[in-house]
Amino acid sequence: MKINKKIFFLIEFCIFFALFYVLAFASINKILYPFAFGMLFALAWANQKVWIITPTYIIASILKDYSFENIVQVFATVLCLVVPYLIHVLCKKNIRKWELAIYCGLSQTAKIVFDILDNIQPYYCILNVAIGVIFMFACIGIFEAIIIRGFSNKLTSLETVYLMSIILAISSGLVTFNFYNFSVLKFFVSFLILLFAFSSSPILTFLMSTVSGVGSMLAENNPVYIAPFILMTLAVIAFKQTNKYYMVISLILVECINGFYFSLYYSFGIIEMLPCVISALIFCLLPKKILSEISVVLNSKSDRLALKNVVNRNREILYKRLDNLSEVFNNMNIVYRNLIKKSIGEEDAKAIIYEEIRDKCCQDCPEKNRCHRTFLEDTKKVFKELTSIAFERGKSTLLDIPSYLSARCGRINSILSNINTLSSQYKKYVTLVGNIDDSKLLIADHLQGLSHVIKKLSKEVDSSVSFDVSRENKIMEELTYHNILCCDAVVYMKDIKTSIVSLVVRNDDANKLRISDAVTKACGEKMLVYEIFPSSRPGYQTINLKSAPKYDCVFGVAQKTKQNSSSSGDGYSVLRLDGDRFMFAICDGMGSGENAEKVSETTLSLIENFYKAGFDNDVILSSVNRLLNLHKEEIFSAIDICIVDLKSAIIDFIKMGAVNSYIRNDEACKIIESGSLPLGIIQNATPLAKKTVLTEKDYIIICSDGIADSFASDESLRDCIASIDTTNPQDYADKILQYAIANNNGYAIDDMTVMVVKIFAL
Repeated sequence: MKINKKIFFLIEFCIFFALFYVLAFASINKILYPFAFGMLFALAWANQKVWIITPTYIIASILKDYSFENIVQVFATVLCLVVPYLIHVLCKKNIRKWELAIYCGLSQTAKIVFDILDNIQPYYCILNVAIGVIFMFACIGIFEAIIIRGFSNKLTSLETVYLMSIILAISSGLVTFNFYNFSVLKFFVSFLILLFAFSSSPILTFLMSTVSGVGSMLAENNPVYIAPFILMTLAVIAFKQTNKYYMVISLILVECINGFYFSLYYSFGIIEMLPCVISALIFCLLPKKILSEISVVLNSKSDRLALKNVVNRNREILYKRLDNLSEVFNNMNIVYRNLIKKSIGEEDAKAIIYEEIRDKCCQDCPEKNRCHRTFLEDTKKVFKELTSIAFERGKSTLLDIPSYLSARCGRINSILSNINTLSSQYKKYVTLVGNIDDSKLLIADHLQGLSHVIKKLSKEVDSSVSFDVSRENKIMEELTYHNILCCDAVVYMKDIKTSIVSLVVRNDDANKLRISDAVTKACGEKMLVYEIFPSSRPGYQTINLKSAPKYDCVFGVAQKTKQNSSSSGDGYSVLRLDGDRFMFAICDGMGSGENAEKVSETTLSLIENFYKAGFDNDVILSSVNRLLNLHKEEIFSAIDICIVDLKSAIIDFIKMGAVNSYIRNDEACKIIESGSLPLGIIQNATPLAKKTVLTEKDYIIICSDGIADSFASDESLRDCIASIDTTNPQDYADKILQYAIANNNGYAIDDMTVMVVKIFAL
C-alpha cells in the first residue's frame, strides 16, 4: 500500500509539474504571464495538497527562468499562498473565495515592483494581476465541477467557458514547445478534437479548436494554427455518427491536405505529421469506459434516453400490476358482499316459533286437534301476538293471554316460557348475524376503497414521464451562478399542471433560500421546496421541488373547554394531502370530559389515516361510521370536514351532525348549511357534501356546536363573523370565541372550538 501511495504521489507530482511548466510559458504577447499563479491558487482551493503543488510550481517556474528577479517573484507568490493557508488551518477556518482572490493579487507584489523597475507600463502590471485572478476563478469553477462534483454530470454553459479558458491558457504555453519540428500543441489539440467530437456536440468541438488556435495566436501573434484546427474539426465531426476510426482517418487526411496542398505551415513533412498520427493512435486505444465517462461531462445534448426508457418501462410494468391488483381487491369486495346473510324477518321468525311451540308444547295435548284444526287461525294469531309482545318488551306474561285461550288450555305456562326463550334466542341471533354482516360489509367497503386507491395510483403511473433536459441545464447553470454546488438535477412533468424538480446538492447548500429562487427563474414558474432528505452520496442531500399552487392558506384555531370539565370533547385536525390539498376538520365527541375526548381523538385519527391512504370521502365516513357502530357502547361524533384544493380553489364541505360553516369575503358572508345525523347513530347514515369555489382573501370558518349554540341564530353568528375586522386568522378565531363566551355571561356552556382558514394567492 505504501508503494502504491508513493507511485501515486510521484504521478501527481509529475502532472502538476508539467502543468505549471506549460503555464509558465503561457503568455499574452510575451508581456503578460498571468496563468501559472492563477492555476496555483485555484488548485489550493480545490483541496490539492499544498506540499505537492508549491514545490512543482517553484521548480517549473525556475526552470523556465532562473534569474534572480524570477526566483524572488516565485517565492513571494508561494509565501502569499502558504502563510495564509497555514493561518487558516491553525484557526480551523476555510478560505473564502474573495479572501483567496486578495492573496492571489498580493502574491504578484514582487513581480509588479520588478516590472516597474524594468520600465514596464504600470497598466500592464495591473492587467496581469487582474487576468490572473479571473483565470483563478475560472479554474475554481471547473475544479468544482469535475474534482469536487465528480464525473457524474455534464458541464453547464458557464463551466464550459471555464474549461475553454484553461484550454486557451494551455495552448498559449504549448505553442512554444517544438522538438525538431514536432509540435506539442498540434499533438494536444488534434487529440482534443477527436475526444470532443466523439464525446460532445459539434458546436463545443468547434469552439474548443478555435479557442486553441486563438491561444497560440495570443502567445505568438501568429494565427497560423487557427485555420488548420478548424479544418480538422470540420472533417472529424462529419464522421461523428459513423465510426471513430473514420474520424481518425479524416483527421490525418486533412492534416496532409493542410500541409501538402494548402501549405498552411512554414514547413511540412513526416515529422510534422507525427503529432496527428500519435494522437490518433492514443485515441483509438482509449477504453470505452473512459470515453463514456468523458461523454457524460462533455455531452451538452445528452437527454438520458437510457434513464427515460428504464423509468417509463418500470412505470408501464407498475401500471399493469397495480391495475391487476385493483381488480383483485374489487373482486374480493364483491365476494364479501355476496357472503352477507340477512337475518330472518320477524314474520318468518313468528311462523318458526309457532311451529316450534306446537311441536314441543302441543304434541301430546288432547286438545291439539281442536286448537290447531278447528281454531287454527285464532291460535296462530294469539301465538304471533304473544311473540310480538316478547320481541317488543322482552317477555310475554299471563296478562297478555286472551281469556278464551287460558280457559281451555292447561299448558299456558309452558307456552309462555317457550315463547320468551325462543324470542330471546331470536334477538341474539339477529344481533349476531347483524354484527357479522356489518363486519363483512365493513371489510367489503375497505376492499372497495383499496381498489379505488390502487386504481388511482395505476392511473398516475399510466402515462410516460416527460423529462425536460433544457430546464435541467438552465437549473444547473443558475445554481452554479449562485455558488450552489449541484451534482445532479432531474426535471419531469408529473401531470399537465405540475413540474417536479429533484436536485442533489451539498449539505452546506441544502437550506439556502436561493435554491427555490434559482429553480423558479430557470423553470419560468413558481417552484417550492416540499421535501429534503439525505442523498445516497455522502455529504449531499436531495431536494425536491414542485410547481407552486395558485393559492396557499394559513389558519388559526381557538378552543375553550366546558366550564368545570376536565378535558374537551372537541378535537381538530389540519392535514396536508397529496395534490396540494388541505384537510381541516373539527370533531365534536358526545358530551364533554375524558370519554368525549377519547371519542373525538379516535374519530379524527381514523379519518386522518383514511385520508392519508387516499380513500374517497364516502368510503371514509361510511367506514368510520360502521366502526363506531360496532362498539359496545354508544359513541356519537359530529364531524365537520372541509377539503381545500389550492390549485383549483375548490372546497368540499363534508358534514355529519355538524353545525353550519361560513365563508366570508369583502362582499358578503355566506352560510354553508349543515345536515345529516352524527357518526355512530345509525349504520347507513349519509354525509352531507357541498362544493364551492373560493376566491383570494376568502375566510373559511368552521366551528363546533358550543360556538353555534352561543348565538341566538345562525344569522346572528354570521353577522358577528362579518363584523370582525382583522386579516390574521388566529386573531379572527380568538375574537369569535370571545364573542361566544361573552354571550353566555363569560361561561363556556359547552366545549367550544372555532377554526378560521384564510386563502391567499401566491
